[in-house]
Amino acid sequence: MVEIPAAFVRTTIEREGDPGRTWVASLPGLVDEFLQRWGCIPAAPIRFGQVGIILPVQRHDGAPAVLKISFTHPGNMYEAHALAAWDGRGAVRLYERDDARFAMLLEQAEWKTLDDLGDVDQATAVTGQLARRLAVPAPPDLPRLSDRAEEWERTLGEDAAKLGHRLSQRALGAALATIQDLGRKQPDTMVHGDLHFGNIVRAEREPWLVVDPKGCVGDLAFDASRVLVRGVDSLREADDLEAELRRRLAIFSDAAEIERERAIRWLQVDAAMGACRGIDYGEEAWVVSFLVHVAELLA
Repeated sequence: MVEIPAAFVRTTIEREGDPGRTWVASLPGLVDEFLQRWGCIPAAPIRFGQVGIILPVQRHDGAPAVLKISFTHPGNMYEAHALAAWDGRGAVRLYERDDARFAMLLEQAEWKTLDDLGDVDQATAVTGQLARRLAVPAPPDLPRLSDRAEEWERTLGEDAAKLGHRLSQRALGAALATIQDLGRKQPDTMVHGDLHFGNIVRAEREPWLVVDPKGCVGDLAFDASRVLVRGVDSLREADDLEAELRRRLAIFSDAAEIERERAIRWLQVDAAMGACRGIDYGEEAWVVSFLVHVAELLA
């Protein structure tokens, strides 16, 4: 049996408790089962992310691939659905799947991401171009972002109270207005749902391919917020944060062929919601303060 990295076992149990302990105990058996079922042999040690493991393998025809098994969490439920809908269009190819146990056999890409590119403007443009390519008609069985608008509106108001007066009524009102204006009726278009530089990998078939989609359906501009908010570290170094935010949003919007104002509004919502949720999620104080600042600037 393969050996599961101790660090992954530890963090999974710390985060998930007894269900995580049971799941990681079953992982060696699951890996062996899927290797046999899909005719693969291990080709390198296991790598891991926050919620799953990735094992480089060689398929029966000699081609490289990766076996990915994720913790059975609702946030991972629609990854295979999204990859199947794209069928390799700007995303890694899905070869095999077992939805009940969150297992997939995927096209192998390189281990370098857009984070490693070292050019934030080029990375932002690549992300926008991929977002446009991923915007295909969505299958009917995926979750609609529009169905979450009422929940967003309710929880944003409730969570903002935990921040006290740090988030102004103007910024809160701007976020709520966007949810009311744009959130309740959205197109039936595939969106990644967590599109940031770390989820875009170098590949041979195409220069860049996306991984780890949430499998959402809605407004393409929704993905703009992830691109910017996940770039917190580099944005903190900007001399003029508002100008830098708008500049990067312009690059993304032009590449994705969306309205800049729409992208700005979704980013303002995401920053406001991120600041409010940060208290419950245990984010560092500076992250919450930064997101509040972004929400205020863009309001």
